[in-house]
Amino acid sequence: MGDTLEFNEIYHESKGSWNDGRLRFSKQNVVYKSSKTGKVDNIPAAELSVATWRRVCLGHGIKLATSNGHVYKYDGFRDTDYERISEFFKANYKVELTEKDMCVKGWNWGTAKFSGPLLSFDVNDSSVFEIPLASVSQCATGKNEVTLEFHQNDDAEVSLMEVRFYVPPGPADEGADPVEAFAQNVRSKADVIQATGDAVCVFKELQCLTPRGRYDILIYPAFLHLHGKTFDYKIPYTTVLRLFLLPSKDQRQMFFVISLDPPIKQGQTRYHFLILHFSKEEELKLTLNMSEEEVEKRYEGKLSKNMSGSLYEMVSRVMKALVNRKITVPGNFQGNTPGAQCITCSYKAQSGLLYPLERGFIYVHKPPVHLRFEEISSVNFARGTTTTRSFDFEVETKQGNQFTFSSIEREEYGKLFDFVNAKKLHIKNRGFKEIKAKNNEYSDSDDDQHDAYLERMKAEGKIREEGDGSNDSDEETDESFNPGEESDVAEEYDSNASESDSGSGGDGSGDEGKKKPAKKAKVVKEKRERKPRKEKKQKDTNAPKRPMSSYMLWLNSSRERIKSENPGISITEISKKAGEMWKQIGKEDKEEWDGKAEEAKKTYEKAMKEYRESGGGSSTPAKKESKKKAGGKKEDKKRKSGGGEKEKEQGGNDSFKSREFISSEESSSDGERKKAKKAKKAKGKPQSRDKESEEEEEEAMTTPPSSEEDSD
Repeated sequence: MGDTLEFNEIYHESKGSWNDGRLRFSKQNVVYKSSKTGKVDNIPAAELSVATWRRVCLGHGIKLATSNGHVYKYDGFRDTDYERISEFFKANYKVELTEKDMCVKGWNWGTAKFSGPLLSFDVNDSSVFEIPLASVSQCATGKNEVTLEFHQNDDAEVSLMEVRFYVPPGPADEGADPVEAFAQNVRSKADVIQATGDAVCVFKELQCLTPRGRYDILIYPAFLHLHGKTFDYKIPYTTVLRLFLLPSKDQRQMFFVISLDPPIKQGQTRYHFLILHFSKEEELKLTLNMSEEEVEKRYEGKLSKNMSGSLYEMVSRVMKALVNRKITVPGNFQGNTPGAQCITCSYKAQSGLLYPLERGFIYVHKPPVHLRFEEISSVNFARGTTTTRSFDFEVETKQGNQFTFSSIEREEYGKLFDFVNAKKLHIKNRGFKEIKAKNNEYSDSDDDQHDAYLERMKAEGKIREEGDGSNDSDEETDESFNPGEESDVAEEYDSNASESDSGSGGDGSGDEGKKKPAKKAKVVKEKRERKPRKEKKQKDTNAPKRPMSSYMLWLNSSRERIKSENPGISITEISKKAGEMWKQIGKEDKEEWDGKAEEAKKTYEKAMKEYRESGGGSSTPAKKESKKKAGGKKEDKKRKSGGGEKEKEQGGNDSFKSREFISSEESSSDGERKKAKKAKKAKGKPQSRDKESEEEEEEAMTTPPSSEEDSD
């Protein structure tokens, strides 16, 4: 046998994650080097005391214990490696490699043994599992129960969060509590926060809303200790993100909120906020457990040895000095209630208070929510789902999460809208909300029924009315729609209703006499307004094409990439997605595409100049004559189709033609039949200029070209 033994692909467990590496046994030491981190474990041969061979999840494993209390475990050996390693240990380390089986019965009761840095759970002297106490981050005790929480490893796909042990009560004659004895053994080796020395100060029986209960708060220099009847929490000051001091709506109570990351845990529940509830009337005289010189030296005048005042002021002052963070208070926002700096609302069926701050919103208390302005994408004022006397305030974050604060009294609308507008947050329904605010739709009338659709129709009606009044001020009034007679709702926004009634009622006729002439007047008016069509300009196919903008150049190059990244995306969604991506492009990239667009523009100008110099773009007399003949031919066809329609209106069998009948005067093509149908509809309803131009293009496409056009 050689002087060394080497094994590759041997795994070492680190906080729930397996790291592979190389293990080498030599006469002087045992060396393991991790392939991932490069960390080296060097165990001198003289310190080895116990070696155990076990069957584990990754084949076989070896556990090495040293005389100074350290334990090392390596897995990934094959069954045939046992004899080689056993002989090497006997010859070089004078240690026997003992083989020990693990218990696989599946029992969940047994004996807990503490051996150095390991907690072993055994059943009939066979180990079920072992817990390295160095991985324990928190140890909490309850009634006959001990809870162990573990440090989390980001590299592990699945992590063990906690383990609970039920400790049965001991005999009555024993004075020691078995639960406390178990917890003390864990804390002695675990990586938990230890309360060394005396607390700086203690606050007794403070009411806590989350987690609910009354706790004694012990203030230590490095952490905060919450001691309750059921649970204990130790919160390092490094995990405190923000401090908030918020007055209640009744001005009699105060909330002191501590934001935590990572949160404190209670079973499967995570508490990201610690909320303390105070009454303004509670007074306290506080004496710090330090000398005057030490207080002055450590806290630089922020605290003094003897302090007195309101309880919430003392707690907030001490926390500010020890955590070294600013306390956030409500800004200049004032609600509808005098002196209130918050809004009563509901979130997830729980009533609470929403505080608009200078840089965000915070909701207390169940569950607490803090939203910073920089992470808010947009806000929306929505109509209440249950009653018209309230509205909902919706906040959407950039991550896509939506928070809806409902049942807000409509009297708070104006103040909240002004606040959001002043903070320059994006409001989805800004246009209609401003119109509502101007018209005082949130009045105090009990009979007011807020209808969002009706208000929208009113706003659009006013905009159309102003546009029509400015363009047609000198023409006669269109009376085809009489708001005074057809709809009661229309009277609220149609300012010309009285004028139209007076204008149409001048001849003394009744209501029936007003409506029919009004419709005729509308038709005559629209026919009179129609202007002669302009001849469509013929495009020259040889002319250079106009250059594309920088955005269009970028879109053409990125279109296939967008399709591949979003399978099944529609054409309209591609445009929306491209617009969003274009906004996020950096300044340097945009300047690059602007340069390409500028080059394309210069190329186009150069090509256009050459095209004009070569005589392109000017119409010859032959072309003009051809266009005139083509226009005359279209007019003849239009007159013929009009005459055919007249014959159809007069009736008679002559207007009917079978499919086999072919006449030189009337074409049976699809274009002619479509034109005849549309011309018939045009008598009842005037067509727009765009529709007629489309029909002419369709007719030109279906009509065979003449010899003159062919020559062109």
